[in-house]
Amino acid sequence: MKKLLVTGASGFLGWNICQAAKQSWEIFGTVLSHYGDIAGIKISRVDLTDFEAVKKIFQEIRPDAVIHTAAKSDPNFCQTHWVESRKINVDASVNIAGLCADYRIPCVFTSTDLVFNGLNAPYREGDTVCPVNVYGEQKVLAEEGMMKRHPMTAICRLSLMFGIPGPGSSSFIQPMIEAMRAGRELQLFVDEFRTPVSVTAAGAGIFLSLEKVHGLVHIGGKERVSRYEFGKLLMNTLNISDARLIPTRQRDMIMAAPRPPDISLDSTKASSLGFKTLPLSDELRKARRMSLNLA
Repeated sequence: MKKLLVTGASGFLGWNICQAAKQSWEIFGTVLSHYGDIAGIKISRVDLTDFEAVKKIFQEIRPDAVIHTAAKSDPNFCQTHWVESRKINVDASVNIAGLCADYRIPCVFTSTDLVFNGLNAPYREGDTVCPVNVYGEQKVLAEEGMMKRHPMTAICRLSLMFGIPGPGSSSFIQPMIEAMRAGRELQLFVDEFRTPVSVTAAGAGIFLSLEKVHGLVHIGGKERVSRYEFGKLLMNTLNISDARLIPTRQRDMIMAAPRPPDISLDSTKASSLGFKTLPLSDELRKARRMSLNLA
């Protein structure tokens, strides 16, 4: 088997990537704060901001490909801790691309729809980036730096993802489910739009990009929905008729990081390469059937 190095292997996306790949690859994963065994994966505790430590991992493993998912991904944290978050989100990412260039191997970087300002959706790969918060700015810097260091990098801009929670991190729907089941009020934006995608579909798109993409590709779901509309779909999928969903506007919530209003992605390019995803209601039903902590 070829060797795949997955950074952030205990996180939501990284863990799901490892589960999808372990039948086809020999997988090596890096973790930091959420250290522990993952069945079938060779785990190393590595601080990715320590270049010598990362270089040593490459020397020991000699991977055939890298999927770089590790990040400080909470926009509010990045907004208030921009120096700390830049070290992993930008500097470590560029260094990893440089090492992949040295080893002449493909690299996938998981970026975000938050590189856009939300005023001209749906967004395609050629549209101008203009982030409104620090996290988006850091992802733009990482994209540019990684492509400069290693043009074979695939930059996968991902929309909001849902699915199986990893051992160290869950998707955005798990807290929603808990609130619905407990009968707590759940404030959801009616004026913030995304193109949510299941992590299963996103993972398939990432592996497709590893094989076929050098440069930018957008990976999102079929439908543009608000957070509130998503909540209604989830409520119906779970058959929770008395969920207390509260329609809310962005201006009513005080948060450290500004939020763009509509960062829906156009995934036409990915679709032309073979990327497939079901309608959102079908993806949620599929998730429930698979017992992804939804049943």
